[in-house]
Amino acid sequence: MSLVPKERREGGPALKSESSGFRRTWGRIERNWGLYVLLLPAAILLLLFSYKPMYGVLIAFKDYSPALGIMGSPWAGMKYFEKFFHSYQFNVTIKNTLIISLYSIVTFPIPIVLALMVNQMRANRFKRFFQTVTYMPHFISTVVMVGLMLILLSPGSGLIGSIYRLFGAEAPNIMGSAGMFSSVYVWSDVWQHAGWDSIIYIAALSAVDPSLYEAATVDGASRWQKIRYIDIPMLIPTAVTLFILRMGGLLGVGFEKVYLMQNNLNISSSEVISTYVYKIGLLSSQYSFSSAINLFNTLINFVLLILVNQISKKLSSNSLW
Repeated sequence: MSLVPKERREGGPALKSESSGFRRTWGRIERNWGLYVLLLPAAILLLLFSYKPMYGVLIAFKDYSPALGIMGSPWAGMKYFEKFFHSYQFNVTIKNTLIISLYSIVTFPIPIVLALMVNQMRANRFKRFFQTVTYMPHFISTVVMVGLMLILLSPGSGLIGSIYRLFGAEAPNIMGSAGMFSSVYVWSDVWQHAGWDSIIYIAALSAVDPSLYEAATVDGASRWQKIRYIDIPMLIPTAVTLFILRMGGLLGVGFEKVYLMQNNLNISSSEVISTYVYKIGLLSSQYSFSSAINLFNTLINFVLLILVNQISKKLSSNSLW
């Protein structure tokens, strides 16, 4: 007795539906072939540089040797994951990464506040000047940014040192203080990127129907009431989406800036997962160990992204999918 459904064997409704669906899809591709051609280079780059290298995660489960290659190296199972979980650096790197990440999330509303401020400015000349001043630090490279911080915060020849000497006091070594590392990192990041991050919120506010403000004015609403009942509700969907993405990278503290700010005095609070992976993988040539740490970091971020997205979906109608 054939296990194939009768309607499939006889070319029934199911088969006809599948064929008609295929024809509709192919018809859309034929009609919009130019758009698909434009999409093709991006799709090829995505496949070559994002999906094809994914097989490299096998290194985390092998005793990788460059001479043997990925497939030729012997399997190690969960050996390197267990090594990381039982190492001294596990608690240190996780704690430091979480402190910096959660501290950064506390500053998440700052670009929103900045966008609301810009939206309330009526003098166009001052508004353009303010936006330019807040955007410009974003274009400073990380290396130059850290160099400026070292110069300004130097206790001997920096601005902070000069101010302290004016009052006859000894300047603290802020860049060498373990307790100050997270604050210096986060607030310098806010200064550099808050203006740029506010652009997307300003764009969302520009889409607000002017008739809403006019109706609010007729009803006697104050400026604060307009912000509370018109502007903020319009920003919530955008803010929720960006917050979900931010939570999805909770353990993904950037490598470059942390590594450049690191020194022997603040290493106890500046050693994060990304810098530890770099030192273990490239400087110590422990490729399998560093791959296991990085894969663990990626999996945690992925789980957090799914979790926060589901929570947002249940509590509100805003989510990534």
